[in-house]
Amino acid sequence: MGIATASTDPWLSPAAEVAQALGADLHDGLDATEVRARQARIGTNEITAERPVPGWRRFLDQFRDPVVYLLLAAIAISLVAWLAEGAGGVPVDALVIAAIVMLNAVIGFAQQARAAQAVEALRRMSATTATVVRAGEQVRVPTRDLVPGDLVVLAEGDTVPADARLISAAALTVSEAALTGESEPVLKDPATLPRAAALGDRLNMVFNGTAVARGVGRAVVTATGMRTEMGQVADLLHATREEPTPLQREIARVGRMLGVAVVVIAVVVVVAVVVVIGVDSVTDVVNAMLLAVSLAVAAVPEGLPTILSVVLALGVQRMAAHQAIVKRLSSVETLGAASVICSDKTGTLTRGEMTISRIVTALGEVEVTGAGYEPTGALLQDGRPVAAGEPTRSAAEQVLAAGCLANDARLVEAAGQWTVQGDPTEAAFLVAEAKLGLAAGRQARYRRVGEIPFSSERRLMTSLHADAHRDGAIAVATKGAPDVLLDRCAHVQVGPDLHRVDRAWRERILADVDRLSGQGLRTLAVAHQRLASADLPALEDVETDLVYLGMVGISDPPRSEAVQAVAEAQRAGVRVVMITGDHPRTAARVARDLGIVEAGSRAVSGAELDALDDAAFARTVRQCNAYARVTPRHKLLIVDALQAAGHVVAMTGDGVNDAPALRSADIGVAMGSGTEVTKEAAAMILADDDFATIVRAVREGRGIFQNIRRFLRYLLSSNMGEVLTVLLGVLMAGALGLAPSDGEVVLPLLATQILWINLLTDSAPALAIGVDPVAGDVMDRPPRRRTDRVIDARMWRGVLLLGAVMAVATLAALDLNLPGGLLAGGGTPDEARTAAFTVLVLAQLFNAFTARSETASAFHRPFSNHWLWAAVLLSAALQVAVVHLPVLNHAFSTVPLSGPQWVGCVALASSVLWVGELRKLLLRHGRPGPARA
Repeated sequence: MGIATASTDPWLSPAAEVAQALGADLHDGLDATEVRARQARIGTNEITAERPVPGWRRFLDQFRDPVVYLLLAAIAISLVAWLAEGAGGVPVDALVIAAIVMLNAVIGFAQQARAAQAVEALRRMSATTATVVRAGEQVRVPTRDLVPGDLVVLAEGDTVPADARLISAAALTVSEAALTGESEPVLKDPATLPRAAALGDRLNMVFNGTAVARGVGRAVVTATGMRTEMGQVADLLHATREEPTPLQREIARVGRMLGVAVVVIAVVVVVAVVVVIGVDSVTDVVNAMLLAVSLAVAAVPEGLPTILSVVLALGVQRMAAHQAIVKRLSSVETLGAASVICSDKTGTLTRGEMTISRIVTALGEVEVTGAGYEPTGALLQDGRPVAAGEPTRSAAEQVLAAGCLANDARLVEAAGQWTVQGDPTEAAFLVAEAKLGLAAGRQARYRRVGEIPFSSERRLMTSLHADAHRDGAIAVATKGAPDVLLDRCAHVQVGPDLHRVDRAWRERILADVDRLSGQGLRTLAVAHQRLASADLPALEDVETDLVYLGMVGISDPPRSEAVQAVAEAQRAGVRVVMITGDHPRTAARVARDLGIVEAGSRAVSGAELDALDDAAFARTVRQCNAYARVTPRHKLLIVDALQAAGHVVAMTGDGVNDAPALRSADIGVAMGSGTEVTKEAAAMILADDDFATIVRAVREGRGIFQNIRRFLRYLLSSNMGEVLTVLLGVLMAGALGLAPSDGEVVLPLLATQILWINLLTDSAPALAIGVDPVAGDVMDRPPRRRTDRVIDARMWRGVLLLGAVMAVATLAALDLNLPGGLLAGGGTPDEARTAAFTVLVLAQLFNAFTARSETASAFHRPFSNHWLWAAVLLSAALQVAVVHLPVLNHAFSTVPLSGPQWVGCVALASSVLWVGELRKLLLRHGRPGPARA
């Protein structure tokens, strides 16, 4: 049997030929023996799930970071040094660094506890049972048991269990938004298509995971499991791997640079000790190695991974308060770097609620205000309200009344929320009628006594009603495609008069259809007639000699907040691109309404993209901001092309068709009302479905990036100060008065003092800088480029300058308190080292204020960060305790300082602030513009 060929464009072949290729019986279906044989040969109708990553592996993944590797190496070196010293006491350095590494891993693991399970969610979406014909009997079977060739029976409310070719259909409409992005249910037709068509235009096919909105039909299964369109989406998810975020890549680069720097520093120090002092014994070698280890540990910002995780986690909490749920910490910052937001249309930029916005009658056109299903709005003509009793309002009311009679939908209110049951297009009439306050009168007056249901062949629906105001006389209401309905109409309603439908009227009405369609509106025409007798006529005679009332233009309106959000994103230099499976005219209209494209622009279709070569495709993606009738593959290609052009891409969506592109984008953003597949594939979920939340998240991300730069500037310059202090202190030991004692190196700072400085200044102040308030102009700047560094050349120059100032100030304090040297002094070595130790701590605390901005003065909004002041005051108090408490004097080899010595220490330490202010002044003078973080 030709099962293998069944999935080859079955929409281009007659249903009988498709069934023959499948070995299917269109009357009796398959028998049990054949089903078992095919299941053995083809497999079950299930989406193959990826094996979930065990928890222990996800925890170990938290250690896969260059900075963490560096800290692990520091732990190993510290333990070796501790053992070389005789393993006395507790290896404090190693334990502290290990605790920091473990804390960072726990924070990351906790945030990622709900890891992506996109393919499993795909599998859960499938219907659990389906109605099929087996051996001539209609039965319900588990969906997983379906095979190609099965005869499926579809009815309203069913989930389509597999891809299938329609054999018959009666008013069958299928909601395919989750798969194709089409905003309204698609009317299905079993007729063979004349030519190749995009997924959303294959009207004689139904697809796995979509939902029957209305009508009934039969179809022969052409593909199951991974061979379905849903399965192909799963394949794309399998093949699409999450790439490291820009922040992750940059921190990895910084980690590698620090690793090289640590090795170089250690080598330079050992060589310097050997050259300056010489090595005469094993003890000298051990001392030199211990010095190198101390410097290496000082050079590594141990708090960097943890502070980074905490700052990102705090950002996650703030975004959660704005209904944005972030699944990966690094994704918060990525949104701040976004230069392009690719958004689905239906339900994301639009409300996903069909709305009548225009009513056109023979007396003119009126606008219906209000969007969505909430029945709040008004009737306007040329911008002014249309009063009750005006001819144009009466004509519009007639259109809505007839449209509501030929209607099977319901408008429901629950807890203040309005929803619809039934076809969304039919519901649009009910909402518009409720806006004008007409519903109660219609329901009391008319009672349905018959109907001719909608069918794909007729493209019309007619209902018959007994009119209580006319002694039960029959009122006929018909709605449908304008060109079809017009052929059934003999007259046009013009106010109280009837005009014959002549050539002029026909051309005028069809011109109105073209005009509304050109605006991206779906058109439906409405007609009626009143029968003189209360006796029901033959139904085949009802849809003749109708009176044409008018037509409506229906749209899926843009979210009002999305219009403002798009404008704000563009003001911030973020390009908004709309990608949808909807019709090109509809897509272009929505894009224009939202301000995504200019007037006169059009949407590029998926078919047009397929016709482009690589160069033309890349050129189109650089220029086009609206795409229509695209497939999941097109979305992936568009995202990849934007990334190849250097953009950081955020992709939003709510349907299964969006999931692969969400996974591939730098950050995928799912709507809270979307499918589980989309939520699991995304890095962030908008619980309120509000596109404006994305813009708030961009602002939050940019603020977080600013703060990351701030605390990196602080940590690196402070650690640079420690490294240069020890390195220059060893190289200039003689000039400073640090004479060797018994052939051993006399260090400007002890290892315990270096560790204390790291614990004191690399924790609370750095974390406080990480929560600095976001600058007010953060959204007035363009997004940073993908190639921009978190730590650029200018920041490195500042780090080196301030580190050098700290070292000079610290060594000056040392020299001022030692006899001999460059500066005269009379203190003891312990006093000199305590003064130097204190100057370095205070210099780093002054540096905390300098590091808040690269160009803005530290005296600009100095008290806006209360956490920073608290951290600095706490650290200063702890340093005073280390200097003056006897128990801490013994632990850290310090001695109390006098009042004048403290004044001198503060003065020397403040040099960091004044040099930083001078540098910022020069930068502002040289490059005017907004202050940089």
